Amino acid sequence: MSPRVSVIIPNWNGARLLPTCLRALGQQTYRAFETLVVDNASTDDSCELVAREFPEVRLLALDRNSFFAGAVNAGIRATTGEIIVLLNNDTEAEPAWLRELLSALDANPRAGMAATKLRLFDRRDTLHSAGDFFRVNGTPGNRGVWETDRGQYDDPAHAPRLFGTCGGACAYRRSMLDEIGLFDEDLEFNCEDVDLNWRARLAGYDCALAPKAIVYHMLSASGGGAFASFYVGRNFISVLAKNYPDSLWKKHRRAILSAQFSITRDALKHWRGESARARLRGQLAGLVSLPRYLKKRRQIQTIKRVSDEEIERLLAE
Repeated sequence: MSPRVSVIIPNWNGARLLPTCLRALGQQTYRAFETLVVDNASTDDSCELVAREFPEVRLLALDRNSFFAGAVNAGIRATTGEIIVLLNNDTEAEPAWLRELLSALDANPRAGMAATKLRLFDRRDTLHSAGDFFRVNGTPGNRGVWETDRGQYDDPAHAPRLFGTCGGACAYRRSMLDEIGLFDEDLEFNCEDVDLNWRARLAGYDCALAPKAIVYHMLSASGGGAFASFYVGRNFISVLAKNYPDSLWKKHRRAILSAQFSITRDALKHWRGESARARLRGQLAGLVSLPRYLKKRRQIQTIKRVSDEEIERLLAE
């Protein structure tokens, strides 16, 4: 009998990170799951380590680096779980993590996804994400980032808007992914989860938060710096072009353009920094790729089930 849950861990040269991640999974109180490590053509001994030290874990070794989106999609296609759970390789999950995550999803039949509470690995009372928000000005973010976790996001009635999940630790219903599609591999790295949140919301799915599902995250241990800055600059624009509703664009266009100009201005101010220059190159690449993403936008309209007013209520100021 196939397990209900498939946990997918994308990996690239993460041999130093995987033991902590996989040992924590081995301590989960919920047991009806399979674990698949999808390796992005690592040049370290990641594959050998998994085979040698974690024989119970499946390994899918890709012949090239397909980035986060490609690796996760390959993992989804290679598994059969009703629930797809994503987990970064630079994390450590508490023993009740999976059980709490699934309980939150099961409690809300309208929810197609559920968000974990991510805390910093080295400051375990400090939040990295209590789910994601999306501002009306077109910029995404992590709820509660750098705040001490005092339970301020645990009660949905008193917490800021939850738009979607952070792909570093979350759950998706496979049935939802069958309807809205998998991660956009053209985005490659960064904001793929934001794009998927948008498609889920446009299709009318809720997002649940599992406040007792705790994962500790070694922030940027598996990717950051100028590499990430380029993709942030590019993909903020790409996600907007694909998903942001027409009427809301007309209503909030000044705020959207102002936010992009602010990113440009800040990067120019720090021009000597490699990351700042990468962010500018990313913004330029985003503008160049607009025709491709506007074409995808037309496809997304076919899954839209909610009004622009409903979407606006989900957006943060």
